[in-house]
Amino acid sequence: MCVQFAALCYRIRADGGLFEVLLVTSRDSGRWIIPKGWPMAGKKPHEVAAIEAFEEAGVRGKAKKRPFGYFTYLKVFDNGHRAPCCVQVHLLDVKESCDVFREKGQRLSEWVSCVEAARRVREPELKELFLSVQRALL
Repeated sequence: MCVQFAALCYRIRADGGLFEVLLVTSRDSGRWIIPKGWPMAGKKPHEVAAIEAFEEAGVRGKAKKRPFGYFTYLKVFDNGHRAPCCVQVHLLDVKESCDVFREKGQRLSEWVSCVEAARRVREPELKELFLSVQRALL
């Protein structure tokens, strides 16, 4: 089983106190996901999650060291091979959004409510993480 690290990015809007989470689209299928990536030499899982959030969505903030949860999905590689993948999810409190980042123009990103995020993603365990994050933080 392959392992990846992800950032569940969140913010509380100053203009009304709404709690929102960030979704991005995958580059291949266009489905809604959260920023995630492969382990990186010399980087801790929460650091990888923060790097991926910036590269994929242009957001920076503080990632929590302890995992918030996990979800699994079937990773389809470029060569057509498939493998089950376990994703370790770290909460990331977004403090800044940047206009220039590595994958700008390759993905869409959107801030949505937890309920809307759960509706859009396919993975059942990720849906549950979205539905529990607001309760865990507020």
